[in-house]
Amino acid sequence: MLTVQTGIALSTPLFRTLGVAGTTSLRLITAALVLLAWTRPRLRGRSPRALLSAALLGLASAGMTLLFADAVHRLPMGTAATIEFLGPLAVALLFSRRLGHVLWAVLAGAGVILLTLVGAAHSASLDPRGLASAFGAAACLAGYILLTQRVGRAFDGFDGLALSLTVAALALAPFGLGEAWHGLARSADPWLLLASAAGVAMLFPVVPYLLEMVALRRLPERVFSVIASLEPAVSALIGLVVLGQVLGGVQLLGIACVVAASAGAAVTGREAGA
Repeated sequence: MLTVQTGIALSTPLFRTLGVAGTTSLRLITAALVLLAWTRPRLRGRSPRALLSAALLGLASAGMTLLFADAVHRLPMGTAATIEFLGPLAVALLFSRRLGHVLWAVLAGAGVILLTLVGAAHSASLDPRGLASAFGAAACLAGYILLTQRVGRAFDGFDGLALSLTVAALALAPFGLGEAWHGLARSADPWLLLASAAGVAMLFPVVPYLLEMVALRRLPERVFSVIASLEPAVSALIGLVVLGQVLGGVQLLGIACVVAASAGAAVTGREAGA
């Protein structure tokens, strides 16, 4: 959580020069090259199902990374991360078997209303495109969680992750490389920009994706969602410390509702399955 949110926060200054898609594309290309050089994955002997899972994970990763970056570019980090976190909450509720989980969904919905409607009425209005990107990132994150566990079981080591990030980099290249090239051509120090993009790529996505792959191999989806339930709060804290983004009391209450709903749904789901 710390590496993801810090990497995103440190990426935001690059958006002005390289663009959101350009910065995201350079980060994914760097991540793919690092993992390909490290793992040297082999395609021979892989089942079509395993390769399809890795490709789908790559597409989910590309969508999640680009949409969340666009959301952070237009919204406070805590707001964007809270909306995106509806994806893991949906996974926790999907695997639940109790009608009582509807209450947690209601609490999460109340949190989003406090964050996006009531909170926005007491501060600056929220960018509609940023909100759409955040909700899109939530859908991609839900798919990412499910597919990461499947890929982790189908591939040894981090071969599947290397393949999926390669697919993600290729998927975003047509959208981002032109924007990145234009920004680099206008810059007085393009090599510094490239080094900065490579540096934030290690913070996000390389390190967190490796850690999440390890975690999702060992933890059920519900338990993973419990552990990750503090991510919106971590994002709000990083946004405050790194970017100076201050959220109002109503917005913080909305974040707390989503965090509580996610943790509660996953904990009660685990107890029901015990």
